[in-house]
Amino acid sequence: MKKHHLLKVTGIVALLTLAACDSGDSEDATATNEADEPASGEAESLDNEEASNLEGTVTISGSTSVQPISEELAVPFMEENPDTRIEVSGGGSGAGVTAAQQGASDFGAVSREIAEDETGIEEYVIALDGIAIIVHPDNALSELALEDVTDIFSGEVTNWSEIGGDDADIVVVSREDGSGTRDAFTDIVLGEDDLIDSALIQNTTGGVAESVANDPFAVGYMSTGSMSDSVQGLNIDGAEPTDENIRSGEYPVSRPFNYVSNENEPLSEVAQAFLDFILGDDGQQVVEDNGFISVD
Repeated sequence: MKKHHLLKVTGIVALLTLAACDSGDSEDATATNEADEPASGEAESLDNEEASNLEGTVTISGSTSVQPISEELAVPFMEENPDTRIEVSGGGSGAGVTAAQQGASDFGAVSREIAEDETGIEEYVIALDGIAIIVHPDNALSELALEDVTDIFSGEVTNWSEIGGDDADIVVVSREDGSGTRDAFTDIVLGEDDLIDSALIQNTTGGVAESVANDPFAVGYMSTGSMSDSVQGLNIDGAEPTDENIRSGEYPVSRPFNYVSNENEPLSEVAQAFLDFILGDDGQQVVEDNGFISVD
């Protein structure tokens, strides 16, 4: 007999098919429960049995940057807990905060620092992410000052020759308004400056990467965890966008991946179990396996 576990993503519903255990499992559990002092191995088996008794649905909505890692974390959790379902959808970081505030989702996903006026929520940092400033692999530059990046994306610098590159107009590529990546980039890099009006806007991380990979004079930004060899990540202020430099704060363009929940509503048993899994060793290994940076 097989059980199907639903992993819901925006516009797509994927079925995860898992083999169910034999009914003999319950007999083993009964025998173990009758023992007064179970051995360590038996206790571990009992723990696994208790975990498999979890049931219910966890809903997560918000940042499209956090969405892929949420989906990856859901897979092993549902394998260990066959009667649970993790539903993951996008909508942007702002929508994630609102969903948590209103209790519409168990967790809102937010790929930036939580703003001071975003109240009524509990915050859990589940991973760290650097934002790489990306250019075409053929671009002669390998490093920029953070100030240069600000000038490029605000339109103060419009030709690569102004910052030591080729004599060619700079093609700026950005995420759409409301994107958590753009919000984080704006806070860290642009500050009070506005994005240049001529920026090419892409609605996905993949769209930004594709635009830059296809134009030798383009520059954009994306999560370091999503980078590939199709683009080149620049050193900023002398620091490479590495895990070590992001954890230490030496690389200046980085952000947390947060889950937020309603501070007035306790998490359900299954939501708390999922959060505990994410912040534990197994969950943080999934974080690292997907190119992001683990947290303590």
